[in-house]
Amino acid sequence: MKTYLYIYLGALVLATLTTPVVIRLARWLKAFDRPGLRKVHTRPVPRLGGVAIFFSALGFVALVLRFDARIGEAFRQVQPQLIALLAAATCVFLIGLIDDLRGLPAMVKLLAEIGAAGLLCYMGIRIAALQITPTYQLPLGGWSYPLTVVWIVGVTNALNLSDGLDGLAAGIAVVACVAVAVFAFYSQNLVMGVLMLVLLGDLTGFLFYNFNPAKVFMGDCGSLFLGFTIASSSVLCSMNSDTLVGLALPSLALGIPILDTLFTMLRRFLERRSLFAPDRSHFHHRLIALGLKHRDAVLTVYAATCITTALGLFMMVRRDAGALVVYACLLLLLVLLFQAVGEVRLRETLTGLWHKGALARRAKREKRAFEELQLRFRRARNPRDWWQAMCASGVGLDLAWISLTARDDQGTVDTRIWRGQNPAPPDRHLVTITLPVETREAGLAVEVEVAIASAESLESAARRGALFSRLMDEYRFTGEVTVARGARPSIPPLSAERAGLRGVRTAAHFKPVL
Repeated sequence: MKTYLYIYLGALVLATLTTPVVIRLARWLKAFDRPGLRKVHTRPVPRLGGVAIFFSALGFVALVLRFDARIGEAFRQVQPQLIALLAAATCVFLIGLIDDLRGLPAMVKLLAEIGAAGLLCYMGIRIAALQITPTYQLPLGGWSYPLTVVWIVGVTNALNLSDGLDGLAAGIAVVACVAVAVFAFYSQNLVMGVLMLVLLGDLTGFLFYNFNPAKVFMGDCGSLFLGFTIASSSVLCSMNSDTLVGLALPSLALGIPILDTLFTMLRRFLERRSLFAPDRSHFHHRLIALGLKHRDAVLTVYAATCITTALGLFMMVRRDAGALVVYACLLLLLVLLFQAVGEVRLRETLTGLWHKGALARRAKREKRAFEELQLRFRRARNPRDWWQAMCASGVGLDLAWISLTARDDQGTVDTRIWRGQNPAPPDRHLVTITLPVETREAGLAVEVEVAIASAESLESAARRGALFSRLMDEYRFTGEVTVARGARPSIPPLSAERAGLRGVRTAAHFKPVL
C-alpha cells in the first residue's frame, strides 16, 4: 500500500513542478486560449497544460517500471499491449498539440483518433465479448473491432468536449482514473492500476493551476491524451475480467461528458448544423445559464460524477444481472439530471425529428419534380411549349402563380397568367421572385414573376424559388416572343412591393444575368 501511495505522491509532486515550466513555455510560444463567443473565460489563458500531464505521466511510469521489481515483472507480462497503448496515446497527444499550436480540422483529429484506436485493436486490445452474467457471455465476433474503436474515440471526444470550464475536464478525469484504478486492482491488473495512479497524481498536481481561476488550460493535447488513455486502459482492464463492469464503471464516471456529447450531436443534427460546430449549449453552459457561478457549476458536476461513480462500485459486488439493474438506474438518474437543466426536452426533440423528416421528404419530392420538369423544358421548341413547361413547373413546384410579362419599346404590354388550383394565400404569405428573360427581338423586355406560398416555411419557399430560377437559367428560351399590339394584360403584373411575409415586406428579388 505504501508503494501505491508513493507513486501517487511522486506523480503529484512531479506535475506540480512541471506545470509552471509549461505555463512559461506556452507564454513564450504565445499559445493562448483567447476569449470568444463560445468561451466562458474573459482573458487569454495559456493552453498547453496537457504537455505537463503527458511528460509527467510517461516519465514517472518509466521510473516506476525501472525501480520496482514487482511492477516491472507485471509490466513484462503485458509489455506489447502497454507499449502499443502508450504509443497510440502519444500519437493522439501530438495531434492535439499541433491543434493547440497551429489548428487542425476536426475531421483530421477524428481520423487520427480512429487510426490510433485501430492500432490498439490490431495489437489485441479490444472488447471481444460482453460478460452479462457469470454464466452468460455475449461474444462480439467481428463487431469487437468497431465497438472498441467507437468506445475509445467516443470517450476521447467526450472528455475533450467537457473541457469548457476551469478544472472541469481534469476533475472528471480524476474520478474516472479512480474508478479504473479500483477496478484494475480489484481484477489484479497491477500495471493498469499503477498507470491510473500516476495519471491521478498528475491531474491532482495540475488542478492546483487549472481550478478556477485557471492559470493554464490543458488544451486538446491534454484532454485527448487523457480521454484516449482512460478509455484504452478500461478496455485492457476488462479483457481478462468482467467486461461489462470494466466498461460500465468508466462510462458512469464519464457519464456527464458522454451523455452531453450524445445530446449535443442530436441537437446539432436536428438543427441541421455540422456535428463539429461549436456552441454554448453544453451541460456546464446550462448550469451557468441557470444562475450558478463558474466554480459552483464545476463543483456540481464533480458531485454528480462522484455520486454516480460511487454507486456504480456496487456493480463489483453484484456479479449477476443485478449489476445491469444498478447500471440502468444510474444512467436514468443522469438523464433526469440533464432533463432538469434543460438539455433534454423530449417533446421538442420529437417535434424536431418530425419537422426534419417532413422537410427532408418535401425536399425529395421537389427534387423529383424538378428532374421531371427538366425533361419537359428540354422538349420545348417554341414559345407555346416553353410557356406550357412553365405552367407545369408551377404545378410540380407547388407555386401560387406565374406571370409572364412582355413590353416593347412602344409601351405595349402583354401578360400571361398561370394560377394554381389552390386558392392563393394572403399577400403576407407570399414570396415573389422576378426574373428577366433573354430574347432575340430588339426593344422587347420579357420578365417572369413567380409567387410562392411561404406559410409552411421560408426555407421551403426559397428552395422552390431556387429550383424555378435554375429552370429559367438552364432552359432559357431565346426565340422570338411577339406582343399583340395594343393588348393589355388580363390583370396588372403583381409588384414585389405588394408581397410581404406575415405583415413584413420581405419579398425576394433574384435577378441573375441571363
